[in-house]
Amino acid sequence: MQEIKKYVEENKQRFLDELFELLRFPSISADPNSKEDVLKASEFVAEKLKAAGADKVEVCPTAGNPIVYGEKIVDDTKPTVLVYGHYDVQPADPLDLWKTSPFEPTIRDGKIFARGACDDKGQFYMHIKAFELMLKTGSLPCNLKFMIEGEEEVGSVNLGAFVKENKDRLKADVVLISDTSMISLETPSLETGLRGLSYLEVEVTGPNRDLHSGVYGGAVANPATILCKLIASLHDENNHITIPGFYDDVQSLSETEREMLNQAPYDEEEYKKDLGVDELWGEQGYTTIERTGIRPTLEVNGIWGGYTGEGAKTVLPSKASAKISMRLVPDQQSDKITALFKKHFESITPEYVKVKVTAHHGGEPVVTPTDSVAFKAAEKALEESFGKKPIPTRGGGSIPIVALFEEVLGIKTVLMGFGLDSDNLHSPNEKYDIANFYKGIETIPLFHKYFAELSK
Repeated sequence: MQEIKKYVEENKQRFLDELFELLRFPSISADPNSKEDVLKASEFVAEKLKAAGADKVEVCPTAGNPIVYGEKIVDDTKPTVLVYGHYDVQPADPLDLWKTSPFEPTIRDGKIFARGACDDKGQFYMHIKAFELMLKTGSLPCNLKFMIEGEEEVGSVNLGAFVKENKDRLKADVVLISDTSMISLETPSLETGLRGLSYLEVEVTGPNRDLHSGVYGGAVANPATILCKLIASLHDENNHITIPGFYDDVQSLSETEREMLNQAPYDEEEYKKDLGVDELWGEQGYTTIERTGIRPTLEVNGIWGGYTGEGAKTVLPSKASAKISMRLVPDQQSDKITALFKKHFESITPEYVKVKVTAHHGGEPVVTPTDSVAFKAAEKALEESFGKKPIPTRGGGSIPIVALFEEVLGIKTVLMGFGLDSDNLHSPNEKYDIANFYKGIETIPLFHKYFAELSK
């Protein structure tokens, strides 16, 4: 451990400078105008993998954004770890809410503020630097493969085909991912599951054009009003989702499992203060920890229609739309839930408007085993690095590729994240603690060490 700390200390400014270079690329996969920056980001990742000592580094083209692959095979008889991450980021909108430019990383109070700082550039880059550290110090105990993609934020639409076509090249014993969070540096944790996702868009259409709200108001249904009513009906008075069949496949946890889950440190007043809300909202009968980890949800991600510019324009809009995401839990299936939503939403639409439901992307929920060699290696690594055993938690987010790895490659995943829930992922002023960045680089080599030892 001392050798690890020494190497990090001697190179910490270089590590940070390199990360800042990566963060300056506005590699927004959802924005076609960012295509050139997406390509530049992929080339940067490949360059740094080569510099760290990886072999067979390749920027692999896909039907969309490229996937960066690299490997270091030290001994065919030793176990192999496949590291997954993504260099694409969410859009930075709304820009006016950022205190500093989203693509000019800034340090404030020991934190890096930039889009992608935590999700996922800062986190996957820890693995490249940890890899460099192990090679430079002669301590790489296993084979290592990297697969860093550029479409995670838009559903990893081309990764599935790449994984199936490169099944032999990606052969490994475990997948290691740092695209999740931990409770804190004082209370380390390991996520043991992720929710799935169904993401879609609804459009409600009324009249064939925008109308004068004085001349036509009261005589013609307003699509914006109807859309709001339809969305509001998707939750009942107990905040349960009203789509028939939505909960049919939900895996219920035992009281003992729920008690264990709720042992994670949680301060409700601090939680509300951090979010700037007076009261919390959620499904009745469940704690906040349960609502964000083991229960499915339905959220409106965006809603629009009519005139939204400066000043006033009194129109009755022709159309109104919303983007909706549903987070899913074991054993729900994204295709089934998407179909249930579409059928229900169309069935409750009144005759005086038309509705269109468009499915975008989805992913399946996963639970990772806590009795595997890989999970035990992660536990030991965190315990040595942090001085205390990590708490198992359930993650509220989704990484659709995890289920695909298990299906196609036949291997499980370890979710060893170093971000925090308060890092403003997908929001303005995304951040990542510098201390967490360095701590990740120190801890990752310990995972490889224990995984190699326990795999014997």
